[in-house]
Amino acid sequence: MTKKQERATALYAALLDAYPDAHCALTYNNPFELLVATILSAQATDVGVNKATPALFEKYPTPASMKVVTPEELEPLISTIGLFRNKAKSIHASATMIQDDFSGVVPDNMPDLLKLRGVARKTANVVLGNAFGKNEGVVVDTHVGRLAGRFGLTKETKPEKIEKDLMKLFPQEDWTMLSHLLVRHGREACKKRGALCNTNEICKLYCSNAK
Repeated sequence: MTKKQERATALYAALLDAYPDAHCALTYNNPFELLVATILSAQATDVGVNKATPALFEKYPTPASMKVVTPEELEPLISTIGLFRNKAKSIHASATMIQDDFSGVVPDNMPDLLKLRGVARKTANVVLGNAFGKNEGVVVDTHVGRLAGRFGLTKETKPEKIEKDLMKLFPQEDWTMLSHLLVRHGREACKKRGALCNTNEICKLYCSNAK
């Protein structure tokens, strides 16, 4: 184990101790709901998505039920979410493909998930890690990207390159939880403007933003 890996291991332990209950902030009951919620969460807040999805899933709980309507019929239920028209097309197209090509079952592998409209690697990682317990990669959102840089885990700025660096530093079984921990810390302490970086114990030890 390199010194950088040892440091990453210590950081992970500190984060886990601080946030043992860290988890996916999106509300869902099954893989389809998580997939749809994650597509909707792009450039939107989890809180905003969680407010919209209960009514959506009550009316269209399955790929089959969502397939038979038009994207325009989905729009009123998600109109409070940014880019809702394009997202309505994405969740409708994904539901249709799931029903037609995957017998109504959300795929549990990266190649097939990436065939769905509105699904890139980040969304696929969310679904695989949280709905299926498969650590295929690290979810890199704005919080994870910001903290990975501040904690000296990467010098990269593009999500796919940040993800590769994180995958090298942390054991595969920790990849999903790592994202949850970094997101939680990013929301509560190591915020965009720094916020608690000078007083938070984890930041004082690991964050370049602390003074």
